Amino acid sequence: MKESFLITFLYRTVPGRAVLKLLTGKKVSDAAARFLSSGLSRGLVPYYIRKYHIDMSDIQIPEGGFSSFNDFFIRKRKEDDAGETPDGLISPCDGFLSVIPIQKNTVFAVKHTGFSLEELLKDPKLAGKFTDGTALIFRLTPANYHRYCYAAEGDVLRHRKISGKLHCVRPVALETFPVFAQNSREYQVIRTETFGLMVQMEIGAMLVGRIRNHRRFPGVSRVKAGEEKGYFEFGGSTILLLFQKGAIRIRRELFAGKNDGGEIAVRKGEEVAVAETADGF
Repeated sequence: MKESFLITFLYRTVPGRAVLKLLTGKKVSDAAARFLSSGLSRGLVPYYIRKYHIDMSDIQIPEGGFSSFNDFFIRKRKEDDAGETPDGLISPCDGFLSVIPIQKNTVFAVKHTGFSLEELLKDPKLAGKFTDGTALIFRLTPANYHRYCYAAEGDVLRHRKISGKLHCVRPVALETFPVFAQNSREYQVIRTETFGLMVQMEIGAMLVGRIRNHRRFPGVSRVKAGEEKGYFEFGGSTILLLFQKGAIRIRRELFAGKNDGGEIAVRKGEEVAVAETADGF
């Protein structure tokens, strides 16, 4: 994937990294969020649709149009029922899927960058439960629909929000920083009936990268596959699913659709895996 001049400048030059330090600060992020949520940003919408060839035929368009760029970015489909697949794991979002084995040393190799699962979760005990398991990483592009759902039915055992520095999730950034480990993220530990223990994590990114989950969980709560979990406001974004050893089997036919980067294009609600067996919590 060819990187833009701006991304290359920010991540591969000394002056660029100085600018990046300012861009990833909270003040800049908050200012960008205010602008993108204001009426002043409405003019960006037609340009964005043209640039990324976004199909608007199935989108709910408010009377009078979108009130801001963010109003457009968190757009809803006219029919957004991801459906339920009782025997299968569904994709939580539109995007590009990478299937990564979780090594015994609990370090991922994603786009040439290694990062620790313990650092990602901020919980060594929980990270240890996924040794020799499988990670599914869903990368959302600017053109993708940015609402996401639960990938499986189950009980939420734990909810955690982790603050971090906001970086973009483009490959060149991953070569420079352990990006996922530094980004803001939220995750839930879910006990599913079909796939055993699962972690579903949302990861924000530059510039705004805000994660907006609908529900908060003071205790155990039941969630359903296909139930909308939340949405990303403007900024690159990623969803991560973790499974224990022997819990899932990826649909073999998906691999035929790999792109040059080894990613698989998937759509929200599409079945991506079936159950094998899973260890308990």
